Order: sequence, then C-alpha cells, then structure tokens
Amino acid sequence: MLEYISIIITAIFVNNIVFAQFLGICPFIGVSRKLSSAIGMGAAVTFVMLLATTITWLLQDLVLTPFGLGFMQTIVFILVIAALVQMLEIILKKIAPALYSALGVFLPLITTNCAVLGVAIEVTRKGYNLGESVVYALAIAVGFTMAIAIFAGIREQLQLANVPKAMKGVPIALICAGLLALAFMGFSGIKIG
Repeated sequence: MLEYISIIITAIFVNNIVFAQFLGICPFIGVSRKLSSAIGMGAAVTFVMLLATTITWLLQDLVLTPFGLGFMQTIVFILVIAALVQMLEIILKKIAPALYSALGVFLPLITTNCAVLGVAIEVTRKGYNLGESVVYALAIAVGFTMAIAIFAGIREQLQLANVPKAMKGVPIALICAGLLALAFMGFSGIKIG
C-alpha cells in the first residue's frame, strides 16, 4: 500500500509530467488559455492515458518481450495510441454524442501528446506491474490536469493584469510556466517510505 502512495505522490508532485519531465508542453501552452478548456483536456488525457498505458503494458508483457521484439516498442506504442484515440472518437460519436462534442478538439490533440507515449514507455522502463502501471498513469494524468488547470487560472488572471506590452501573451506565459516549474522543484525533497 505504501508503494502505491509513493507512486501517486511522486508522480503528481515530485516528477510532475509537465514541470519535472517536460512532457506534454504543447497542450500545456496551447490549451491553457481558459480553465474550462484546460479541465476538458485534462479529463481527455486522463482517460486516454489510462487505456493506453494498460494496453501498451499488456502488449509489452505478452508480445514484445516474450518474442524479442523490444526494439519495436516505440512504433507499436505510437500505433496503439493513435488507434485508441481514433476508436475512442468513433465510439463516443456513436454512443455518447454529448460527451463527444464536449471533448471536441481535445481527442485528436491527444494523439500528438507526448505525455501519453512517455508514460507508456516509462512504466516498462521502471518495471512496474500492471497495477502499479495503472496507478502511475492515473497519478501522472492527475498531475498533468493539475498543472494545466493551475496554469490556465494564472493565464486568466494575467488577462486582467497590467502586463507590459512587450511581455503580453506567450512571453509572460512562459515566464509563469518557468516559475511554476521552480515552485514544483520544492517537492523534489519529499521522501516516502
């Protein structure tokens, strides 16, 4: 039990996918102008990350490793993630049109989110079992959602602030992202167990 708590706290705070591992930066910057968009992207990433990590872990454990095809890992994982997002998009369009329209553009964007691929590769590199992999993927997704939501809140507040003209838009956003990354470095001293 302590091992799972350690995985969760480490994944969310200490090794945050955005602030410590610098993965998923494109949606972090691109979809963080509004808090509602950020939460939508976080929810979509959470769902896809959980499914992708589970499927890729099973493929790695049952197909790639036993047959000596480890060199195909990245290609197979990318294909699985792309196919998963496409299937999810088709299924949601048929079964839950309201949810499909709510997620809108977020689903296709997840295909290019390197955080999803990064987590799938990371769980195999760390040697996690299936349960630990799912917990890790969920915690990483929560950390991603938290990071993008905090950043979106800051960006919404920046629209009301008196920012110098030369710093408006992307420059001040990048400075704030750097400051958030520095703040999250404060969690690096946390030791569990």
